Formats: sequence, C-alpha cells, structure tokens
Amino acid sequence: MFLTVTTTGTPEHPATDLGFLLHKHPGKAQAFSTSFGTAHVLYPEAEEQRCTAALLLEVDPVALVRRGKGKGRGGAPDAALAQYVNDRPYAASSLLAVALSNVFSSAMRGVCKARPERAARPLPLRVEIPALPARGGPDLVRRLFEPLGWAVAVEAVPLDTEFPEWGDSRYVRLVLESEARTLSDALRHLYVLLPVLDDAKHYWVAPDEVDKLLRAGEGWLPGHPEQKLITSRYLSRRWSLTREAMDRLELIRLAETDDSQVEEIDNAVEAEAEQEAKPTPLAVQRREAILTALRDHAAARVLDLGCGEGHLVRELLKEPRFTEIVGVDVSVRALTIASRRLKLDRMGERQAARVTLFQGSLAYTDKRLKGYDAAVLSEVIEHLDLPRLPALEYAVFGAARPRTVVVTTPNVEYNVRWETLPAGHVRHRDHRFEWTREEFRTWARAVAERHGYDVEFRPVGPDDPEVGPPTQLALFTLDTPTDTATEKEAKAA
Repeated sequence: MFLTVTTTGTPEHPATDLGFLLHKHPGKAQAFSTSFGTAHVLYPEAEEQRCTAALLLEVDPVALVRRGKGKGRGGAPDAALAQYVNDRPYAASSLLAVALSNVFSSAMRGVCKARPERAARPLPLRVEIPALPARGGPDLVRRLFEPLGWAVAVEAVPLDTEFPEWGDSRYVRLVLESEARTLSDALRHLYVLLPVLDDAKHYWVAPDEVDKLLRAGEGWLPGHPEQKLITSRYLSRRWSLTREAMDRLELIRLAETDDSQVEEIDNAVEAEAEQEAKPTPLAVQRREAILTALRDHAAARVLDLGCGEGHLVRELLKEPRFTEIVGVDVSVRALTIASRRLKLDRMGERQAARVTLFQGSLAYTDKRLKGYDAAVLSEVIEHLDLPRLPALEYAVFGAARPRTVVVTTPNVEYNVRWETLPAGHVRHRDHRFEWTREEFRTWARAVAERHGYDVEFRPVGPDDPEVGPPTQLALFTLDTPTDTATEKEAKAA
C-alpha cells in the first residue's frame, strides 16, 4: 500500500518544510509499528524546489486475520472468504487511512510548532495513489474530490492488460493536485474518503466513529454534495450511526447559516423535539409484535431463522421466559456482527448459555433446528427467489416442525404511503418480491394446510383502511390431535 505527497517551494519557503509539517525528517527513513503491519515513511526526493514524502504500508495478512478472530473490534471484511489472500496489502483502504492518522496525527490536526504559519497556509500539493479500490468507479472519485477543490486525474486499472476485452477492475490510479489546500485539509480528506471509496472497513464501526468523522470532516463535509453517501459508507451503512451523524451535520450547517453556536441550535431543536413525540420505528413495532406472539403461545426455546445482525436475539435475551435462543443465518459476516452487537465475548456465563449463533441455509433441512417451541422468519422470505420458497417451507414446517412459527413480510400495498419510495420499486434492493395481503394469505394458508398448522394474521404498524399495515404477520400454530373438528372450525372462524 503506497501513497505520496509532493509539494514545491521557493528559496524563501523551501519545499523541504514538508518535513516540519509532517514531523518526519527528510533525511531519515522511519518505521512505525501498527496492529496490522509496519508503516514506513521516506522521502524519495527532498530538494528546495521539490519535496516528496511517501507512506509505504506493509500489511501482515496473518496478523490482520488473527486480530479479526480475536476479541474486540477487529475483522477485515474482505477476509471472510479469502482470509490470507486478498487485496488488503496492496490497495489503499481503511488500513492506510488509519496509518495516516497514526503516523501524521499532528499534521492532520494542523499543528506545527516549528512552522505554524506554513501549517495554516495553502500549499501546492500533489497526492498520488497507484492502487485505490473505488466502488463506483472513476466518476465517483471525481464526485468526491472535485467539490473539495482538487484537480482529479483518475484512471481505471484494467483487469488484465493482456486481455483488454475483459474490461476494467474496481481499482483506479489517482492523482490529486491543488494550490489551495493546506496539508491538514489533504490528510483529512484522504482519511475519510479512502474507506468511503473502498466501501469497507477493517475494524468494527463503533459509535465513536461518528465523532471521528465529524472531526475529520470539519469545514468541508457539512457542505459536500455527496455528504449522505460519504456518511453512510464511512459508518459502514449502520443506519443509527448514519442518522446521528446526519443530524449533527445539519446542526452544524444551521449554526453556520445563523452565525451562531451549535449548542444554541441544538438546544432549540431539542426543546422543539420534546413537544412532538417521535413515532416508534417500524422495526421496533415489528419486534414487539413478534415478542407478543411468542408470549401468547408460551414459547421458551426459540429459533430466529435469518437472524441477520441479531436485533431480535438481543430483545429475546432481555426476557428470562425465553430460556434458549438460537440465531441462524447464511451470512458469516452477519453472524460476526451479531456476536459483537450481543457482546458474547463479555457476556456472563449463565446469559451466554441461553444463546447460540450458527451458520445455516433455510433451503436445506437441518437436524439442529428440530425440537424447538417456536421459529421466527422476520423479513426473510422476500429475500428468496420464489422457486426456492418450497425448499424453505419444507425445511421449517415439514422437517423442523416447531409448535409455533411467526412469519413477517412487507405489505406491498402499503408502499404507496412511502413518499420517498419510487412507484413500482420494492423497499430493499435485495427483495425478490413483495406480496399483497391476499397473496401472502393465500401462500400462508396453503402452507398451513400442507403441514397441519393453523394460521392467523396480525397487522404490524398502522393499519391503513385502504392499503392495510406496512408489515403483515402470519402466526402458525401446530395442529394437535386433541383438537376437535368443532375447535378447528372455531379457530378458522
């Protein structure tokens, strides 16, 4: 991983002042240890007229994997399928951003006791990155850097120079030039935008990342036209953190507009917010509806099938009545996030004994799923292609056969009430379908009939008189031999 910063100078202000600004002597090659390798700082050229500082980051793939497997916040996203052979040692990413912050921390803050006037003054700067992953291509690179005053030269790297017909890879060569940026500006731009372009981070994104983003984005992020994309990607698309960051950026923008302090604006907004209660998020209403259904049927041992990042598992753990909770998902990364979210490595022994997470596919029968009181499929079925639903149906209702099954899925009729959702679009790009109420009920009744279950339907969220609720819930209960025909007729009614 390699990056260079070049500046030019005059006899009055020699280019070698770059050494003072970076706090690294041009006459020395220095090395700094990191948790994932070694960062080297050297100067390929150091003359009065022109000076170049280079940061070479040697990544130890083994150390990176070990850090990801241990306790704490580590975990390289690209290492999930190829732990020891991936692009992390070669392509600029969050690893390089963290190295920039660690090695050039004073320069990033604009602190230089030896040359304070130079630190505050714009410099002629040229930044070169030979290998940069850019999910979005050269166009996104320009959209991110050009509004910040950089002249951008970006070239897509072909997959193979011997076979140009294969097209371009997701990597680019990048050169940035500016006469109007301070060194501090340049480093802060890179610190934020390198992981944004890579769209991944090698460590767990915790709430303190919001503060890091706002510090590094001070003076340029509130007014950036791609602010929402930058914020979302930098925070690894964690919705709660993204919303917090966007709210705080809006406060900063309002304060600048009114020429006042952020605290004054924040107090005003807080007072106004107290007068108007915030609506309960649909996801919270959905989890409460599921918990109510499980309580109604006295479920103690519960399967969360397609548990994702563990939101429902966390709610189940709060209630002692749920004595055994199993989260199952096909995604290893989702399970890793769930484990961190639940803090399994720090959980008490008795609490930890109640929860298990394991990888599994609902397209296949699995002996581990048998014998449970209840199973939950919350916002799962719409992520499967329709031809694969029969396999899921048999794996859950035919093979596992829990006494109670709770299934939730979006109600497509309600989509017209979402003002921000374009007509004809599903709610999430990964949804293979979204059913009307009648389509969902037809499917659920057929499943219940084939496998000996009764089924009832409950609304989740506001039940609109025209289009129904935003989420629909089907509650399946296993028919028992003691049910008489009269009882069955009563249930059906």
